[in-house]
Amino acid sequence: MATVSFRGATRYYAGNDKPAVDGLDLEVADGEFLVLVGPSGCGKSTTLRMLAGLEGVDDGEIWIGDKNVTDMEPRSRDIAMVFQNYALYPHMTVHENIAFHLKIAKMPKDQRDERVREAAKLLDLEQYLDRKPAKLSGGQRQRVAMGRAIVRQPQVFCMDEPLSNLDAKLRVQTRTQIASLQRRLGTTTIYVTHDQVEAMTMGDRVAVMRDGLLQQCDTPVGLFSKPRNVFVAGFIGSPAMNLIPARVSDSGVVLGGTTIPLTPEQKAAVTGSEVIVGIRPEGWDIVAAAEGLSVTIEAVEELGSDQYLYGSSDAELVAAGESAEHKEAPHPVVVRTPGMSDWSRGQQLGVRPRAGAVHLFDKETGERLPDA
Repeated sequence: MATVSFRGATRYYAGNDKPAVDGLDLEVADGEFLVLVGPSGCGKSTTLRMLAGLEGVDDGEIWIGDKNVTDMEPRSRDIAMVFQNYALYPHMTVHENIAFHLKIAKMPKDQRDERVREAAKLLDLEQYLDRKPAKLSGGQRQRVAMGRAIVRQPQVFCMDEPLSNLDAKLRVQTRTQIASLQRRLGTTTIYVTHDQVEAMTMGDRVAVMRDGLLQQCDTPVGLFSKPRNVFVAGFIGSPAMNLIPARVSDSGVVLGGTTIPLTPEQKAAVTGSEVIVGIRPEGWDIVAAAEGLSVTIEAVEELGSDQYLYGSSDAELVAAGESAEHKEAPHPVVVRTPGMSDWSRGQQLGVRPRAGAVHLFDKETGERLPDA
């Protein structure tokens, strides 16, 4: 087990002036399960490959424990990598694939077999140990790749979207198994995914990336409750947070007939005349259409325990004394209600932000305003 440290780590690709990973500073504690999450092309897989030695580091350093591994060969880093595309040996059985690196390390056969059996039981592969990869489904092949990493018991696990080829039910089951196994072994793990639900359910901490830059690294609760900027606020949470522009007046921010007061610190942090009001779907109180922000329902998502209303609102964002030319175009709004509620398309309702459920961001910079 070991800590992992990225110190200004930067990676450029040929033909691109903009780095794929730009000055990454990130500390991963010994035994921690850290998830890298973000949209496609944000640099999360490049970060993982830099750690594994599969991509060079153009600037900065990477440390594993007390060793600077920036220029070290991949085989010398004591890392086990799980790829998205399996990378299995087609001529070997499942048992032989899982045991391959242990055999190269000259581990006694009885110990190899014991580790393989443990991994196969964990990943529900016991009945496939004598088969070759060509006889397995895509999901089964990925579980073999995971088993091959698990049996090595390395200092660091690196997992690059290992569940992307599994069906939905097995993906939920396997991510629970991976998290449970990691906590039992206590091995430092860096896990890459584009699925923020997967990230929030698995990681001790989650690092959100965008365009090669680290946006925020925090616990799942910290990311959800105090997103650092508009991007993190809109990316974390399913459905996404409502992000509605609103103008600032002397009395504060008015949204749907509700005045949201601003502290002197918040007013000082606003760089323009508008802010972004962030409210999660569960952060609304439903009122009469005329008493709050009026929303026209366009779709109803029924989940049994919860119901989500997707609609749009002509948000009246006119500050006192200003003309109606400041009225904004309709904004999408999502509202969570109890399951089996009697709402349907075309209906109108009013919503008000619940006390304590409002997040405020500067519209110009996208940064979170100081908390009240």
